[in-house]
Amino acid sequence: MRPLFVLLLIVTGSAVAIAVSLAMAAVVFLLLPEYSVRLAPERAPLITGLVWSWLLSGVGTAALIGEWRARPWRRYAYVALTAMLLVLGWLHRPF
Repeated sequence: MRPLFVLLLIVTGSAVAIAVSLAMAAVVFLLLPEYSVRLAPERAPLITGLVWSWLLSGVGTAALIGEWRARPWRRYAYVALTAMLLVLGWLHRPF
């Protein structure tokens, strides 16, 4: 296996795991209408996290498939994935 393929597997797998976990949390929010007032402040960050994680999963999957099949457009997917990771890192920096 090529090192870049393994790295893409790790990034994409992590993004999909986060996306599925946030989706399950959203289902729990929907199944607990009696706590809707208490959970209301958490709804916007949850939706934002869902959108970012599904976008990251999609771009990571595209880069992974492009690398696996050696498609000519895979470099664009690498650039998009790198840009998304940099933006997410900038938005969630610890300082």
